[in-house]
Amino acid sequence: MRRWLRPLLLGGVPLAIVAVAAVLWLAGGRYVDTNDAYVKADKAPVSVEVAGTVRTVLVRENQAVTAGEPLLTLDKAPFEVALAKATAQLARARTDIAALEASYREQQAQIALSKTRTAFAEKEYRRQADLAAKGYISAVNLDKAQEEVDLDRQQTTALEQDLARIAAALGGSADLPVEQHAEYLAAAAALAEAKLDLERTTVYAPFDGVVSKLPKAGTWLAPGTAALALVGGPPPWVEANFTEKDLAHVHPGQPVELEFDIYPGQRWRGIVDSISPATGAEFSVIPPQNATGNWIKITQRIPVRIELVPDADAPVLRAGLSAWARIDTGRR
Repeated sequence: MRRWLRPLLLGGVPLAIVAVAAVLWLAGGRYVDTNDAYVKADKAPVSVEVAGTVRTVLVRENQAVTAGEPLLTLDKAPFEVALAKATAQLARARTDIAALEASYREQQAQIALSKTRTAFAEKEYRRQADLAAKGYISAVNLDKAQEEVDLDRQQTTALEQDLARIAAALGGSADLPVEQHAEYLAAAAALAEAKLDLERTTVYAPFDGVVSKLPKAGTWLAPGTAALALVGGPPPWVEANFTEKDLAHVHPGQPVELEFDIYPGQRWRGIVDSISPATGAEFSVIPPQNATGNWIKITQRIPVRIELVPDADAPVLRAGLSAWARIDTGRR
């Protein structure tokens, strides 16, 4: 035994160590992992588009909602008044256009009448001129006839200019349909805006998710103010922050093994979806790089987006949960 044990220890143990080292070297670098990983999900601040007071909150805190489901309503009274006012303005615009069309036709009749008078005055002037040439009437009567002709012509010109003004107010033509007039279009647009504002007093969920940070009834909200938060949308994903040295052989499509602190011992499967084009520091408000002499090299981390493989039996994951991720790069 001793005679065989000594050569075995002297030769077998080093060979075993070399074999283990070779296996570790061949398999080394295949897996990269990090604990700097978190669950992410779409988060949207749901804002109001019109100013108003919150009248009713239709959902509860942390309630799951579907896309298009009403979340809250604002006080509709001011918008109903605005809608009634816009409706009245549209009716008045139609009436004003009808009155202009009537004035246009009346003005046409006045011009025709003025032209008839002018024609009669011209005939009368010619008769007076013949009589004055023969010496039957005085020059005063001829001057009066000339004045009458001039006055009728000037009145006709004034009426034609007024007719042009009315035609311009009617969009260039009295035969234009009422619905095509600028005044009517402006009133119709105001009515549509009032209807839209009234519809916007009810806030709907833009996508499926869970509501949070709900306002209280009676809260005044200005346009663009975030009324509540909606978390959800597409399935959650994991954002893992790997060091720059770990990503030498990582690329999209590689399998990932995941574990979440909230569910210890349970594993998830994922796939590398994409790698951020810049380090996390580059997205900060004040990047840490500077040109001073007090420089310390710090290993940078790059966010990697990991899509979870769908699993109907998996527990619910919530945004912000801590995770552990290990990527199988397949490198030997």
